[in-house]
Amino acid sequence: MTDTTAAAERQGVRPIPEFDGVHEVWPRGDRLKAIRSAAERYRERFAKQGRVRAVKSVDIAAAPYPARFAFQGYSVNVNPLITIINRMFVIQFDGFDGRLKTLVWEPTVAAGSAEAPFYRKLQKLSQRMRAERLFVKYYNDPDRVLPGLGLSNEDIDYVSFDHLHVQDVRMIMGSDKPIDGESAPREPLFPNARLLVHRKELGTFESMHPMQWAWYVERGMDGVPAERLEVFDGDVELGVGVSLLWTPGHTDGNHSLVLNTPDGIWVSSENGMAADSWQPELSKIPGVRQQASFYGREVVLNSNTLEDSLDQYDSMVKEKAMASPSPRNPEWLQIIPSSECADWKRQWPIVPTHSHGGLDYGTIAKPE
Repeated sequence: MTDTTAAAERQGVRPIPEFDGVHEVWPRGDRLKAIRSAAERYRERFAKQGRVRAVKSVDIAAAPYPARFAFQGYSVNVNPLITIINRMFVIQFDGFDGRLKTLVWEPTVAAGSAEAPFYRKLQKLSQRMRAERLFVKYYNDPDRVLPGLGLSNEDIDYVSFDHLHVQDVRMIMGSDKPIDGESAPREPLFPNARLLVHRKELGTFESMHPMQWAWYVERGMDGVPAERLEVFDGDVELGVGVSLLWTPGHTDGNHSLVLNTPDGIWVSSENGMAADSWQPELSKIPGVRQQASFYGREVVLNSNTLEDSLDQYDSMVKEKAMASPSPRNPEWLQIIPSSECADWKRQWPIVPTHSHGGLDYGTIAKPE
């Protein structure tokens, strides 16, 4: 047993052996084949392990996003900005210790996101143009969602994001020193939860590359207590019907949520902006299907950073290989973006060809 495996099992999560070594396969064409094959093998085993108890999704906020990034520059667009909708999931499942666990996925705090350099500059521009209301809309505060589901914020075991772009982790997990301009340290939104974060994503805050800095909140991890973090490597299973797959490329530590439900397997990440991103051959967004076909590509990237576009491509194939066809519309795979291109007429012609909407399975239960 490796040190990484032993550490993961002590934390209550299990490494996924099917993916051991696939990200080191060379040359790159062989790596893609290895990743696809490993995902297909794991999908078969994962589907037999059981389902989550419940999943509920809630829209948090709508935010502007450059159209040229959303579909890798393939789309034909009139407006330079589209709107993306941030979505939060509440997932309950049986842990490997037999106890009920609750995970909150993507509880974005809009005030923190606004401090990322890209959005701080965009906000100033929109304010000067008096156009902010056209792009920004607030639906729910993440710390006020749970009472409506019969839970308190103290009931949460885990918090996680597919990556930490535009997240001020201090506002979510608390800090032991004040944020600039504030008089006291922040208390955590979910007092008993630990942040599940990939080791490589955490490492990005230690030394930021110029290609990364615009999308991360400066000092967004400062003062977050180490005991509030649950750091993992590679691909891991959290419990029955819930896994986090390492899907690098968009960021070094990007990981995707995988859930087994009564309708089969769902995958969520921000590697793509719409169902079109994973199945461009079905897209009606002008340019997307045509450009993907011209280059012989089966996925279209969310391309605001391109830390490693080949890795991101491989990761999206990994996600496709895991996802089940939708029983409501079998030509579409069950992949739901954590930040999804809005279906708003004003951003025509960039509107998703298909949207799964939210997820709603089972009944959220109050832990004993």
